[in-house]
Amino acid sequence: MKDTFRISSLRTVKSPSDPSVTTYFAWVNMRNLPDDMPTKVNPREVNMRTTTAKKLLDAVSNADPYFDIHNRGMVLLANGVKFESSNSTLEIDFDDEEDRYGVLDGGHTYEAIKQRRKDIPEDMDKFVRLEILVGNDLDVAALSDARNTSVQVSDIALFNLEDRFEFIKKAIKDQPYGNEVAYKDNEDKRIPIADILRLMYAFNIDNFPDDNTVPISSYSGKASVFKDFKNELAAHHLITDENKPDPKNIYLKLTPWIPTFVKLYETIEVELPDKYREYKDGKAKLGAVRGIEHKQGQTEYTQTGKEYNISSGFIMPIYGAFRALLKNTSDGKLDWYFDPIEVWNSIGTALVQNTFDTDTNPNSAGKSKTLWQANYRIVENEKNRRRIEQLEQMQF
Repeated sequence: MKDTFRISSLRTVKSPSDPSVTTYFAWVNMRNLPDDMPTKVNPREVNMRTTTAKKLLDAVSNADPYFDIHNRGMVLLANGVKFESSNSTLEIDFDDEEDRYGVLDGGHTYEAIKQRRKDIPEDMDKFVRLEILVGNDLDVAALSDARNTSVQVSDIALFNLEDRFEFIKKAIKDQPYGNEVAYKDNEDKRIPIADILRLMYAFNIDNFPDDNTVPISSYSGKASVFKDFKNELAAHHLITDENKPDPKNIYLKLTPWIPTFVKLYETIEVELPDKYREYKDGKAKLGAVRGIEHKQGQTEYTQTGKEYNISSGFIMPIYGAFRALLKNTSDGKLDWYFDPIEVWNSIGTALVQNTFDTDTNPNSAGKSKTLWQANYRIVENEKNRRRIEQLEQMQF
């Protein structure tokens, strides 16, 4: 879709770090702002009942003319922008990909303007600033995480104050990264708790029991992951006397396996280059792939040495496929059909091949339901093959 509207001022800036990215800063009279811009790309739900939202509503309709100075405005992702200087109109092309283009940040501001601009005094013009980013290779997930942090971080910090992460803290306290997880705002530690939650979310077999639904949000954003964790605690609440969740809570059941999740993720991250070489018969350079940098470094959790920096958009659809190996046991816990590391050793090359044959754009790969489903089926087929082999051995 495209929106065309009159603007009051426009500035255009090429990114010095990536000249293919252009940012347009436009100041728009609130009365001229379109009311149909897509908002699906924004991971934060709009809730106009909060105190902050009510202040925004008042800021739109009150007699203070300096909204564009006091408010940080809205951030949009667009496929293209055209400006017609003869009549000061701006055309924004959002294409048809609502999960890629639209209002990335400032959803509450946008909703407040739509609800209250009719109440702006007739003799007053009020403006909102739009920051519109255009670029073929923009990483939507990374931008979303960077631009939508304030509410999420505060919510996570609040959960920490209420000891809602206590069962996770206890589970990883003896791990080498146990004291490196940040549960508070601005805590000087290497690993955000959101990263741990993402690893667990990808193995939530209550929500994602097969290949019909896939945990793409473990790659695409923190908001959905934290919301799921929060909702699970609400559904299977804390047992106050023991300060731990109800045993039916999927995250409680996943917690003992956090070290395994970490080991699996980092094993894939470290060994993916070797699997890629096997898949390409050593004839292609992984560092030439977008989203992969040939640079010595260390993994996030265990600080293990690695040869490449690899976008999680390639790793997560492989990592998440191994939930096919997880099962519920008769005593209400979780266990593995087979050791996921051992299975990775057997079929890792096939998973890497399927991933890079499907897409070499990390953002597209990370959000590709088709890729997640196909990788899951590869692991599931290996699981079924091994189970049949076990049964045959029992018969003899």
